[in-house]
Amino acid sequence: MRYRLLAAPILLWSGIWGWSLLAAAPAQQEDITPSLDVPYVPTRPELVEQMLKLADVKKTDTVYDLGCGDGRIVIMAAEKFGARGVGVDLNPERVKEANENARKAGVADRVKFIEGNLFDADIHAATVVTLYLLPDVNLKLRPKLLKDLKPGTRVVSHAFDMGDWKPEKQIQADHSTLFLWTIPAASSEPRP
Repeated sequence: MRYRLLAAPILLWSGIWGWSLLAAAPAQQEDITPSLDVPYVPTRPELVEQMLKLADVKKTDTVYDLGCGDGRIVIMAAEKFGARGVGVDLNPERVKEANENARKAGVADRVKFIEGNLFDADIHAATVVTLYLLPDVNLKLRPKLLKDLKPGTRVVSHAFDMGDWKPEKQIQADHSTLFLWTIPAASSEPRP
C-alpha cells in the first residue's frame, strides 16, 4: 500500500514534466523556422508585363523570380513570352499556390517553384532575375547577384533600387517605379 502512495506523486510529477516538455517543443520549432523578410504583396499583372518587357524577355530566357509569391511573374514569362522560369519562395503555402497557378495556366512543364531561402538559391542558370523585395533585402542580395549571375543577365526590381548601383533604366509604370540592371562583365568594368 505504501508503494502505491509514493508511486502516485512520482507518476504525477513525471506526467507534468513530460507535458511541459511536449508543450515546449513547438516553441522550439518556431525559433528555428526562418522568418519571412518581405511581406507578400502581389505585383499587379500590368506591372508584371512591364517588368518582363523592360528585361526584354524572350523564349530563350530563363526567368528567376526571387520571392515569387503566387508565381505570377514566372507564369507570365512562360505564358506570354515563351520563356522558362523558376520561382523561389520561403513560404510553403505560396509555393503550393504557385504550382497550382502554373498548372491552371498550362505552363507547369515550363516553370518550377522551389521552397527555400532566396539567399541560398542556386541562380546560376538565370538570364533574367525579377525582384519585388525591400530596399535592405535588395542590398543584402546584391553581392549574390553579382557573384552568381553570368555577365549580361538582366535584373529587374519593382519599386526598390540597389543603393549606389545605378540602374541602366528606370521607368514609371502604372504608378510604380521599375529598375533594370545588367550584370557587367568582370573584365570590362568594375562591379558595384
